[in-house]
Amino acid sequence: MRVLKAVVPALALVAVTAGCSSSEGGDEQRLTAQRENYCTQLGAWQKARNAAGTDTPGPSGYDVVGALAQDAFLAMRPLRDETVGGGRTLAEATVAAMNNSDSEAEGRVVQYCDDVGFETLTR
Repeated sequence: MRVLKAVVPALALVAVTAGCSSSEGGDEQRLTAQRENYCTQLGAWQKARNAAGTDTPGPSGYDVVGALAQDAFLAMRPLRDETVGGGRTLAEATVAAMNNSDSEAEGRVVQYCDDVGFETLTR
């Protein structure tokens, strides 16, 4: 009976540890997917903004750029506290890039996408 009492806690510990490992793997996959989504949305916004800047777009052109900016903001939310250098978070840099046409901030978010492995999704 003593052996059983010693084995049960050990098995419980192994089960908890195994659960954490798979949970951590799931968390890492979720984080990777969130980063990819953000970089995809950022790239779509950049492409639309650049296209709108070359022509004289009508109001619908600006609506598309605004809608894509909103998509990028939504994609950024779960990642908002990640740092991008210069004492800025991803949220601060994204807002500055999209709302204030801050080219340094845009460079930081593009570098962020490069650092997390999704450089080809941005412009």
